[in-house]
Amino acid sequence: MDSAGVTSTYHEPVMLREVLESLDLKPGGIYVDGTLGGGGHAQGILTATAPDGILVGIDRDDDALAESARVLEPFGKRKFLVKGDYADLDGILSGLGIERVDGIVLDLGVSSHQLETAERGFSFTKPAPLDMRMDRDATRTARQIVNTTDARELKRILRLYGEELLAGRIARAIVERRKAGPIETTDELAAIVAAAMPARMSHGRIHPATRTFQALRIAVNDELTSLDRGIASGIDRLKEGGRFSVISFHSLEDRMVKDLFRDASRDCTCPPDLPVCACGVKPRLRVITRKPVRPGEDEVDRNPRARSAKLRTAERI
Repeated sequence: MDSAGVTSTYHEPVMLREVLESLDLKPGGIYVDGTLGGGGHAQGILTATAPDGILVGIDRDDDALAESARVLEPFGKRKFLVKGDYADLDGILSGLGIERVDGIVLDLGVSSHQLETAERGFSFTKPAPLDMRMDRDATRTARQIVNTTDARELKRILRLYGEELLAGRIARAIVERRKAGPIETTDELAAIVAAAMPARMSHGRIHPATRTFQALRIAVNDELTSLDRGIASGIDRLKEGGRFSVISFHSLEDRMVKDLFRDASRDCTCPPDLPVCACGVKPRLRVITRKPVRPGEDEVDRNPRARSAKLRTAERI
């Protein structure tokens, strides 16, 4: 149990105290957890907004929805749990008859439960089918990408989504290896990536396949498109003074959140020598966190997954 009284064996919510503070929670408010996971952040929100706060929880993963339903059962009709992508927030809220909300939180990336459930194929630490789908009803898998994508596109995926400097080298190794037959499992792929690395880079702080697996997961689930659409529609749905908080775990996502918040906080974009504004652009957000909030040492010691977490928050104006 953590300092906010939330217990979860499914997935410990990262920076729970910081998230709850960032949302400036109010009793009776309506809040969205767009990445429900095991329900830890949602439980904290519902507890803090008693007796009549409302929580809309969204997740693509049936396992997450089932666990959240169990954890949040004591809150009765104060929560709505929806299977879906937070990119579709606008339609989800319209379907519930909700016009505006007081706060939104997104906890990006893969959950501890997903990583530890070997058959989901998110981790290279245990042999498993190359899957990586957050929504198991979806059709595109990591196996399909690895075995059917040409070297040029594989390189683009690894470089763009994994920020992998040796993307071309790894892509060529994958294409060469699959000539002998399809690459089926996570450990097969991890071994191919490791073998493609120069010796000097094969014993670093992180496993050589880490960035490759990140890139494939993002591609399978189209995560950056979801983030772009989710933040845009979320801003539209926030009440004045409503807060938007996002936890990211790698530099690609963090830069994207930073840039999207910054762009929405800008006013006139006309050239400086234009005497009168012609664009009509008005700021829609006020950035609360000029620098991202990081987890404390105690949390990192207790939950190593939190080590790379960064929390950014903006407020609707």
